[in-house]
Amino acid sequence: MTRITRLVGGIALAAVLAAPLAAQAQTSDSDSQIMQGLSQATMFDPSLTAQVLRQMAQDAVAKNLPLTLDKSEIAKRLDKLAQITVQIQFALGSDIIRPESYRTLGSIADAMHHPILMNYKFIVVGNTDTTGTRAFNLKLSQQRAEAIVQALVTVFGVSPDRLEAVGLGQEALQVPSKPEDPINRRVQIFTIGTVGPMPKPMPTNAP
Repeated sequence: MTRITRLVGGIALAAVLAAPLAAQAQTSDSDSQIMQGLSQATMFDPSLTAQVLRQMAQDAVAKNLPLTLDKSEIAKRLDKLAQITVQIQFALGSDIIRPESYRTLGSIADAMHHPILMNYKFIVVGNTDTTGTRAFNLKLSQQRAEAIVQALVTVFGVSPDRLEAVGLGQEALQVPSKPEDPINRRVQIFTIGTVGPMPKPMPTNAP
């Protein structure tokens, strides 16, 4: 029996999926919260692709407009998607994932391997606070998002076809009124669609 089956299987999983699902599970490191956040798989925006997100962030950095107290347009669009927000620890100023964060990555991978989510694909988004320059933060966040995707693929066996990495730097602050607050340094994972057509439900033998 796999860990995801033990932790969110059976009655526990049924209870999670039957309950109303929030669009966002903030800083959710528990298995049930991860499963719950990623399972809200009806909230898609087909126009919001990884490429579009990267371009929006690059444009914001190029224009270098002052940050406002309101959420950026990028953050507002992302808020509408099924997602989880987790804290992944990295070595200072680098994309090296600290060992203590692999437990969280394992829980994320377990959810992605679960039959309920096996047909879905995801964007892994890296975010920073405003410490450092916008250009540096954008580059570092992209490298960190790519490191997470690489770990999910090579260590935990998630198909690379189901994952894309996007770094947004400081362009989607969680708390715009506190731009240097460490809470803005986070990783978000968004459910963005399906790999292929959804499988048809199995027929039942009920009369």
